[in-house]
Amino acid sequence: MRISIRRAILMGSVFCLALLSIKSVLAAEDNTLRVGVAKVDITPANLTHLNPMGYGTQTDVHDPIFARVLVIDNGHDSVAIVSLDLIETGDTLEVRGRIEKELGIPVNHIVITTSHAHSAPRLGKPTPGSLDKLGSPEFDIYTDVVNNKIVAALKQAKASMQPARLGLGTGSVDVNVNREQYTPQGWKEGYNPTGPSDKTVWVLKFETTSGTPIAVLFNYAVHSVVTMREDRLGGDLAGAAEDYVERHFGDKVVALWTLGSAGDQVPRFTGSQSRPAPAGSVPAPVKGQGPSSYDAMTAQGLMIGAEVVRVANQVQLNISAAKIGADERVISCPLREGIDKLSTFHPTPTGSVPIRLGVIVIGDIAFATVSGEVATTIYWRLRKASPLTKTILVTLTNDRTGYFVDDAAYATSNFEVLASPAARGCAEDGIVNGLVDMINKYR
Repeated sequence: MRISIRRAILMGSVFCLALLSIKSVLAAEDNTLRVGVAKVDITPANLTHLNPMGYGTQTDVHDPIFARVLVIDNGHDSVAIVSLDLIETGDTLEVRGRIEKELGIPVNHIVITTSHAHSAPRLGKPTPGSLDKLGSPEFDIYTDVVNNKIVAALKQAKASMQPARLGLGTGSVDVNVNREQYTPQGWKEGYNPTGPSDKTVWVLKFETTSGTPIAVLFNYAVHSVVTMREDRLGGDLAGAAEDYVERHFGDKVVALWTLGSAGDQVPRFTGSQSRPAPAGSVPAPVKGQGPSSYDAMTAQGLMIGAEVVRVANQVQLNISAAKIGADERVISCPLREGIDKLSTFHPTPTGSVPIRLGVIVIGDIAFATVSGEVATTIYWRLRKASPLTKTILVTLTNDRTGYFVDDAAYATSNFEVLASPAARGCAEDGIVNGLVDMINKYR
Protein backbone atom coordinates (compact mmCIF):
# COMPACT_ATOMS: atom_id res chain seq x y z
CA MET A 1 0.00 0.00 0.00
CA ARG A 2 1.39 3.35 -1.02
CA ILE A 3 1.44 6.32 1.30
CA SER A 4 1.10 9.71 -0.30
CA ILE A 5 3.87 12.23 0.17
CA ARG A 6 1.40 14.55 1.85
CA ARG A 7 0.32 11.88 4.32
CA ALA A 8 3.94 10.92 5.03
CA ILE A 9 4.80 14.52 5.79
CA LEU A 10 1.77 14.77 8.07
CA MET A 11 2.74 11.59 9.96
CA GLY A 12 6.29 12.83 10.27
CA SER A 13 5.09 16.14 11.69
CA VAL A 14 2.91 14.35 14.24
CA PHE A 15 5.88 12.18 15.25
CA CYS A 16 8.13 15.22 15.69
CA LEU A 17 5.48 17.00 17.74
CA ALA A 18 5.16 13.91 19.95
CA LEU A 19 8.93 13.86 20.50
CA LEU A 20 8.93 17.56 21.35
CA SER A 21 6.05 17.00 23.77
CA ILE A 22 7.91 14.14 25.47
CA LYS A 23 11.06 16.26 25.72
CA SER A 24 9.03 19.12 27.14
CA VAL A 25 7.47 16.87 29.79
CA LEU A 26 10.86 15.42 30.68
CA ALA A 27 12.35 18.92 30.95
CA ALA A 28 9.46 20.04 33.14
CA GLU A 29 10.05 17.09 35.46
CA ASP A 30 13.83 17.32 35.41
CA ASN A 31 14.10 19.29 38.69
CA THR A 32 17.91 19.26 38.59
CA LEU A 33 19.17 21.01 41.69
CA ARG A 34 21.47 24.00 41.63
CA VAL A 35 22.96 25.49 44.77
CA GLY A 36 24.77 28.73 45.62
CA VAL A 37 26.17 29.99 48.92
CA ALA A 38 27.75 33.09 50.40
CA LYS A 39 29.02 34.33 53.75
CA VAL A 40 29.39 37.94 54.86
CA ASP A 41 30.70 39.54 58.05
CA ILE A 42 27.99 41.42 59.99
CA THR A 43 30.09 42.38 63.02
CA PRO A 44 28.99 45.91 64.05
CA ALA A 45 31.52 48.67 63.43
CA ASN A 46 30.18 50.44 66.53
CA LEU A 47 29.01 48.47 69.58
CA THR A 48 27.18 51.36 71.28
CA HIS A 49 23.90 50.16 72.85
CA LEU A 50 23.82 46.93 70.83
CA ASN A 51 24.07 44.54 73.78
CA PRO A 52 20.84 42.51 73.42
CA MET A 53 20.63 41.59 77.10
CA GLY A 54 20.52 45.14 78.41
CA TYR A 55 23.88 45.13 80.16
CA GLY A 56 25.01 48.32 78.44
CA THR A 57 27.57 48.68 75.69
CA GLN A 58 29.88 45.72 75.12
CA THR A 59 33.57 46.51 75.46
CA ASP A 60 34.87 44.74 72.35
CA VAL A 61 34.48 41.83 69.95
CA HIS A 62 35.53 38.35 71.04
CA ASP A 63 34.77 36.70 67.69
CA PRO A 64 33.20 38.07 64.49
CA ILE A 65 29.62 37.25 63.54
CA PHE A 66 28.31 36.41 60.08
CA ALA A 67 25.33 36.09 57.79
CA ARG A 68 25.44 32.82 55.86
CA VAL A 69 23.07 32.28 52.94
CA LEU A 70 22.03 29.32 50.82
CA VAL A 71 20.00 29.44 47.59
CA ILE A 72 18.51 26.23 46.16
CA ASP A 73 16.88 26.09 42.72
CA ASN A 74 15.48 23.28 40.54
CA GLY A 75 14.74 25.24 37.39
CA HIS A 76 11.16 25.92 38.46
CA ASP A 77 11.29 27.04 42.09
CA SER A 78 13.89 28.71 44.28
CA VAL A 79 14.24 28.93 48.04
CA ALA A 80 16.63 30.95 50.17
CA ILE A 81 17.82 30.16 53.70
CA VAL A 82 19.58 32.92 55.65
CA SER A 83 21.32 32.02 58.93
CA LEU A 84 22.38 34.94 61.13
CA ASP A 85 24.73 34.88 64.14
CA LEU A 86 22.28 37.06 66.07
CA ILE A 87 19.96 36.69 69.03
CA GLU A 88 16.75 37.19 67.02
CA THR A 89 14.91 39.35 64.49
CA GLY A 90 11.64 41.21 64.37
CA ASP A 91 9.30 40.72 61.39
CA THR A 92 11.40 40.16 58.25
CA LEU A 93 8.56 40.74 55.77
CA GLU A 94 9.98 44.05 54.51
CA VAL A 95 13.44 42.70 53.67
CA ARG A 96 11.94 39.53 52.22
CA GLY A 97 9.77 41.68 49.98
CA ARG A 98 12.89 43.45 48.81
CA ILE A 99 14.57 40.10 48.12
CA GLU A 100 11.60 38.99 46.05
CA LYS A 101 11.71 42.21 44.05
CA GLU A 102 15.46 42.15 43.42
CA LEU A 103 16.11 38.41 43.12
CA GLY A 104 12.77 36.92 42.10
CA ILE A 105 12.57 34.53 45.08
CA PRO A 106 9.01 34.64 46.49
CA VAL A 107 8.52 36.02 49.98
CA ASN A 108 7.17 32.72 51.30
CA HIS A 109 10.19 30.87 49.88
CA ILE A 110 12.62 32.80 52.10
CA VAL A 111 13.70 31.72 55.59
CA ILE A 112 15.61 34.22 57.73
CA THR A 113 16.62 32.60 61.00
CA THR A 114 19.05 33.27 63.83
CA SER A 115 21.38 31.20 66.01
CA HIS A 116 19.98 32.91 69.14
CA ALA A 117 23.44 33.95 70.33
CA HIS A 118 22.76 36.08 73.41
CA SER A 119 26.03 37.94 72.96
CA ALA A 120 25.02 39.28 69.52
CA PRO A 121 22.54 42.02 68.51
CA ARG A 122 18.94 41.71 67.39
CA LEU A 123 17.38 43.04 64.20
CA GLY A 124 14.21 45.05 63.77
CA LYS A 125 11.43 45.90 66.19
CA PRO A 126 9.10 43.57 68.12
CA THR A 127 5.94 42.71 66.22
CA PRO A 128 2.74 43.92 67.94
CA GLY A 129 1.42 41.07 70.05
CA SER A 130 4.84 39.48 70.52
CA LEU A 131 6.73 39.22 73.78
CA ASP A 132 10.16 40.67 73.17
CA LYS A 133 12.63 43.22 74.46
CA LEU A 134 12.65 46.66 72.93
CA GLY A 135 15.75 47.75 71.06
CA SER A 136 17.59 51.07 70.94
CA PRO A 137 17.77 53.45 67.94
CA GLU A 138 21.19 51.94 67.27
CA PHE A 139 19.47 48.63 66.54
CA ASP A 140 17.50 50.32 63.74
CA ILE A 141 20.71 51.57 62.13
CA TYR A 142 22.33 48.16 62.49
CA THR A 143 19.23 46.49 61.00
CA ASP A 144 19.52 48.54 57.81
CA VAL A 145 23.20 47.63 57.49
CA VAL A 146 22.57 43.90 57.95
CA ASN A 147 19.57 43.83 55.62
CA ASN A 148 21.69 45.38 52.87
CA LYS A 149 24.35 42.74 53.47
CA ILE A 150 21.78 39.93 53.37
CA VAL A 151 20.50 41.07 49.98
CA ALA A 152 24.04 41.44 48.62
CA ALA A 153 25.00 37.98 49.91
CA LEU A 154 21.93 36.39 48.32
CA LYS A 155 22.77 38.02 44.99
CA GLN A 156 26.28 36.60 45.26
CA ALA A 157 24.90 33.15 46.11
CA LYS A 158 22.42 33.20 43.24
CA ALA A 159 25.13 34.24 40.78
CA SER A 160 27.32 31.34 41.94
CA MET A 161 24.70 28.59 41.66
CA GLN A 162 25.88 25.34 40.10
CA PRO A 163 24.49 21.81 39.67
CA ALA A 164 24.66 20.04 43.00
CA ARG A 165 23.55 17.03 44.97
CA LEU A 166 22.62 16.71 48.60
CA GLY A 167 22.22 14.20 51.37
CA LEU A 168 20.63 14.23 54.81
CA GLY A 169 21.84 12.45 57.93
CA THR A 170 21.37 12.59 61.68
CA GLY A 171 23.67 12.33 64.66
CA SER A 172 23.39 12.86 68.38
CA VAL A 173 25.28 15.05 70.84
CA ASP A 174 24.66 15.60 74.54
CA VAL A 175 25.32 19.32 74.90
CA ASN A 176 21.79 20.47 75.73
CA VAL A 177 19.76 19.90 78.89
CA ASN A 178 16.26 20.84 79.97
CA ARG A 179 16.39 23.94 82.14
CA GLU A 180 13.05 23.74 83.96
CA GLN A 181 13.95 22.56 87.45
CA TYR A 182 11.46 22.22 90.28
CA THR A 183 12.95 23.19 93.65
CA PRO A 184 11.57 23.69 97.18
CA GLN A 185 11.24 27.36 96.21
CA GLY A 186 9.24 26.52 93.08
CA TRP A 187 10.18 26.43 89.40
CA LYS A 188 13.60 27.80 88.53
CA GLU A 189 15.73 28.09 85.43
CA GLY A 190 18.27 25.42 86.24
CA TYR A 191 19.43 21.96 85.27
CA ASN A 192 16.99 19.10 84.76
CA PRO A 193 18.68 16.08 83.14
CA THR A 194 15.46 14.03 83.30
CA GLY A 195 13.36 16.61 81.48
CA PRO A 196 12.46 16.41 77.77
CA SER A 197 15.51 17.07 75.58
CA ASP A 198 16.14 16.28 71.91
CA LYS A 199 19.78 15.36 71.27
CA THR A 200 19.34 14.98 67.49
CA VAL A 201 21.66 16.81 65.12
CA TRP A 202 20.25 17.08 61.59
CA VAL A 203 22.91 17.51 58.91
CA LEU A 204 22.22 18.46 55.29
CA LYS A 205 25.32 18.40 53.08
CA PHE A 206 25.60 19.91 49.59
CA GLU A 207 28.35 19.23 47.07
CA THR A 208 29.02 19.77 43.37
CA THR A 209 28.35 16.92 40.95
CA SER A 210 32.11 16.32 40.93
CA GLY A 211 32.15 15.86 44.72
CA THR A 212 33.42 19.23 45.97
CA PRO A 213 31.64 20.28 49.22
CA ILE A 214 29.63 23.50 48.98
CA ALA A 215 27.64 23.84 52.20
CA VAL A 216 26.63 22.09 55.41
CA LEU A 217 23.33 23.10 57.00
CA PHE A 218 22.73 21.69 60.48
CA ASN A 219 20.07 21.89 63.15
CA TYR A 220 20.33 21.50 66.93
CA ALA A 221 18.26 22.52 69.94
CA VAL A 222 20.14 24.61 72.50
CA HIS A 223 20.22 28.21 73.68
CA SER A 224 23.49 29.98 72.80
CA VAL A 225 23.82 31.58 76.23
CA VAL A 226 27.26 30.48 77.38
CA THR A 227 28.78 33.97 77.15
CA MET A 228 25.70 36.16 77.49
CA ARG A 229 26.86 37.80 80.73
CA GLU A 230 30.26 38.73 79.36
CA ASP A 231 31.09 42.19 78.06
CA ARG A 232 32.15 41.04 74.58
CA LEU A 233 30.26 40.49 71.36
CA GLY A 234 30.41 37.09 69.66
CA GLY A 235 28.57 34.14 68.17
CA ASP A 236 28.59 31.97 71.32
CA LEU A 237 28.56 28.18 70.97
CA ALA A 238 26.57 28.25 67.70
CA GLY A 239 29.25 30.42 66.12
CA ALA A 240 31.96 28.13 67.50
CA ALA A 241 30.23 25.11 65.93
CA GLU A 242 29.91 26.83 62.54
CA ASP A 243 33.55 27.88 62.68
CA TYR A 244 34.68 24.34 63.50
CA VAL A 245 32.80 22.84 60.54
CA GLU A 246 34.11 25.44 58.11
CA ARG A 247 37.70 25.05 59.29
CA HIS A 248 37.45 21.27 58.99
CA PHE A 249 36.60 21.66 55.31
CA GLY A 250 39.42 24.14 54.75
CA ASP A 251 37.07 27.15 54.81
CA LYS A 252 35.74 26.01 51.43
CA VAL A 253 32.19 25.40 52.65
CA VAL A 254 29.57 27.59 54.30
CA ALA A 255 28.18 26.09 57.52
CA LEU A 256 24.71 27.30 58.46
CA TRP A 257 23.36 26.81 61.99
CA THR A 258 19.58 26.50 62.38
CA LEU A 259 17.92 26.33 65.79
CA GLY A 260 15.66 23.43 66.75
CA SER A 261 13.26 23.06 69.69
CA ALA A 262 15.45 25.00 72.11
CA GLY A 263 12.73 26.81 74.03
CA ASP A 264 13.45 24.75 77.15
CA GLN A 265 17.09 23.80 76.41
CA VAL A 266 20.33 25.30 77.70
CA PRO A 267 23.98 24.22 77.46
CA ARG A 268 25.19 21.81 80.11
CA PHE A 269 27.98 24.17 81.13
CA THR A 270 28.35 27.95 80.98
CA GLY A 271 31.61 28.45 82.85
CA SER A 272 32.62 31.35 85.08
CA GLN A 273 31.24 34.71 84.10
CA SER A 274 31.88 38.31 84.97
CA ARG A 275 28.25 39.23 85.55
CA PRO A 276 25.83 37.76 88.10
CA ALA A 277 23.16 35.32 87.00
CA PRO A 278 19.63 36.73 86.53
CA ALA A 279 17.28 36.55 89.51
CA GLY A 280 15.53 33.20 89.73
CA SER A 281 18.18 31.20 87.90
CA VAL A 282 20.86 28.89 89.21
CA PRO A 283 23.94 31.06 89.98
CA ALA A 284 26.97 30.75 87.75
CA PRO A 285 30.24 29.62 89.34
CA VAL A 286 32.28 32.35 90.94
CA LYS A 287 34.84 33.81 88.56
CA GLY A 288 38.18 32.09 88.94
CA GLN A 289 36.74 28.80 90.23
CA GLY A 290 36.51 27.08 86.88
CA PRO A 291 36.98 27.35 83.12
CA SER A 292 35.94 30.63 81.54
CA SER A 293 32.76 31.11 79.57
CA TYR A 294 34.81 31.10 76.38
CA ASP A 295 36.39 27.76 77.25
CA ALA A 296 32.89 26.34 77.74
CA MET A 297 31.68 27.97 74.54
CA THR A 298 34.51 26.53 72.45
CA ALA A 299 34.29 23.05 73.99
CA GLN A 300 30.56 22.66 73.47
CA GLY A 301 30.67 24.24 70.02
CA LEU A 302 33.42 21.76 69.13
CA MET A 303 31.29 18.84 70.34
CA ILE A 304 28.39 19.87 68.12
CA GLY A 305 30.66 20.76 65.19
CA ALA A 306 32.56 17.48 65.40
CA GLU A 307 29.33 15.50 65.29
CA VAL A 308 28.17 17.54 62.30
CA VAL A 309 31.44 16.77 60.50
CA ARG A 310 31.20 13.06 61.35
CA VAL A 311 27.69 12.84 59.90
CA ALA A 312 28.57 15.01 56.89
CA ASN A 313 31.49 12.74 56.02
CA GLN A 314 29.29 9.65 56.10
CA VAL A 315 26.06 10.84 54.54
CA GLN A 316 25.13 9.56 51.08
CA LEU A 317 24.66 12.47 48.68
CA ASN A 318 22.18 10.86 46.34
CA ILE A 319 19.67 13.64 45.69
CA SER A 320 20.52 15.61 42.54
CA ALA A 321 16.95 16.40 41.47
CA ALA A 322 13.92 17.16 43.60
CA LYS A 323 10.66 19.03 43.64
CA ILE A 324 10.66 22.17 45.76
CA GLY A 325 7.65 23.61 47.55
CA ALA A 326 7.14 26.35 50.11
CA ASP A 327 4.29 27.94 52.00
CA GLU A 328 3.66 30.38 54.83
CA ARG A 329 0.80 31.42 57.04
CA VAL A 330 0.13 33.38 60.22
CA ILE A 331 -2.05 31.96 62.98
CA SER A 332 -3.40 34.03 65.83
CA CYS A 333 -3.74 33.09 69.50
CA PRO A 334 -5.47 35.01 72.30
CA LEU A 335 -3.13 36.96 74.55
CA ARG A 336 -2.46 35.24 77.88
CA GLU A 337 -3.98 37.01 80.88
CA GLY A 338 -1.46 38.66 83.18
CA ILE A 339 1.27 38.84 80.57
CA ASP A 340 1.52 42.60 81.09
CA LYS A 341 2.84 41.94 84.63
CA LEU A 342 6.02 40.26 83.34
CA SER A 343 8.80 42.82 83.70
CA THR A 344 11.46 40.82 81.85
CA PHE A 345 9.89 41.56 78.45
CA HIS A 346 7.85 44.41 77.05
CA PRO A 347 4.76 43.18 75.19
CA THR A 348 3.13 45.60 72.78
CA PRO A 349 -0.54 45.91 73.85
CA THR A 350 -2.82 43.95 71.53
CA GLY A 351 -5.62 41.43 71.82
CA SER A 352 -3.88 38.57 70.06
CA VAL A 353 -0.52 36.95 69.38
CA PRO A 354 0.62 36.34 65.77
CA ILE A 355 2.62 33.15 65.16
CA ARG A 356 4.27 32.92 61.74
CA LEU A 357 4.52 29.39 60.36
CA GLY A 358 6.29 28.23 57.21
CA VAL A 359 7.49 25.17 55.36
CA ILE A 360 10.13 24.50 52.75
CA VAL A 361 9.97 21.01 51.23
CA ILE A 362 12.82 19.66 49.11
CA GLY A 363 11.92 16.18 47.89
CA ASP A 364 11.02 14.25 51.05
CA ILE A 365 12.75 16.69 53.42
CA ALA A 366 10.61 19.27 55.23
CA PHE A 367 11.85 22.36 57.03
CA ALA A 368 9.05 23.49 59.34
CA THR A 369 9.52 27.02 60.66
CA VAL A 370 8.06 28.93 63.61
CA SER A 371 8.54 32.56 64.65
CA GLY A 372 9.28 31.81 68.28
CA GLU A 373 11.02 29.59 70.80
CA VAL A 374 9.36 26.18 70.79
CA ALA A 375 9.45 23.60 73.59
CA THR A 376 10.76 20.08 72.90
CA THR A 377 7.44 18.28 73.35
CA ILE A 378 5.75 20.33 70.61
CA TYR A 379 8.45 19.25 68.15
CA TRP A 380 8.12 15.61 69.18
CA ARG A 381 4.39 15.83 68.49
CA LEU A 382 5.06 17.49 65.12
CA ARG A 383 7.53 14.77 64.06
CA LYS A 384 5.00 12.09 64.96
CA ALA A 385 2.19 13.82 63.07
CA SER A 386 4.13 14.90 59.99
CA PRO A 387 3.61 12.89 56.79
CA LEU A 388 7.34 13.25 56.10
CA THR A 389 9.68 11.44 58.50
CA LYS A 390 12.46 13.88 57.64
CA THR A 391 10.81 16.89 59.27
CA ILE A 392 13.21 19.43 60.76
CA LEU A 393 11.95 22.23 63.02
CA VAL A 394 13.63 25.62 62.54
CA THR A 395 12.65 28.13 65.21
CA LEU A 396 13.12 31.90 65.56
CA THR A 397 12.36 32.23 61.86
CA ASN A 398 11.18 35.43 60.13
CA ASP A 399 10.19 36.95 63.50
CA ARG A 400 10.36 36.39 67.27
CA THR A 401 6.97 36.44 68.96
CA GLY A 402 7.70 34.61 72.21
CA TYR A 403 7.97 31.20 73.85
CA PHE A 404 5.51 28.47 72.87
CA VAL A 405 4.91 25.52 75.18
CA ASP A 406 2.62 22.50 75.12
CA ASP A 407 -0.75 22.84 76.81
CA ALA A 408 0.21 20.61 79.75
CA ALA A 409 3.03 22.97 80.74
CA TYR A 410 0.52 25.72 81.63
CA ALA A 411 -0.17 23.82 84.86
CA THR A 412 3.29 24.94 86.00
CA SER A 413 4.76 28.38 86.50
CA ASN A 414 8.06 27.73 84.74
CA PHE A 415 9.89 30.41 82.78
CA GLU A 416 8.64 29.35 79.34
CA VAL A 417 5.03 29.56 80.50
CA LEU A 418 5.58 32.97 82.07
CA ALA A 419 7.31 34.16 78.90
CA SER A 420 4.66 32.83 76.55
CA PRO A 421 2.29 35.51 75.28
CA ALA A 422 -0.26 32.94 74.03
CA ALA A 423 -3.19 31.75 76.12
CA ARG A 424 -3.45 28.04 76.88
CA GLY A 425 -5.13 25.81 74.30
CA CYS A 426 -3.99 27.55 71.12
CA ALA A 427 -0.27 27.52 70.31
CA GLU A 428 0.44 23.76 70.50
CA ASP A 429 -2.46 22.71 68.26
CA GLY A 430 -2.07 25.73 66.01
CA ILE A 431 1.63 25.12 65.38
CA VAL A 432 1.42 21.35 64.85
CA ASN A 433 -1.79 21.30 62.82
CA GLY A 434 -0.80 24.30 60.73
CA LEU A 435 2.62 22.90 59.81
CA VAL A 436 1.27 19.42 59.08
CA ASP A 437 -1.41 20.89 56.82
CA MET A 438 1.21 22.80 54.81
CA ILE A 439 3.56 19.81 54.60
CA ASN A 440 0.72 17.64 53.31
CA LYS A 441 0.55 19.80 50.18
CA TYR A 442 3.99 18.57 49.12
CA ARG A 443 4.13 14.96 50.37
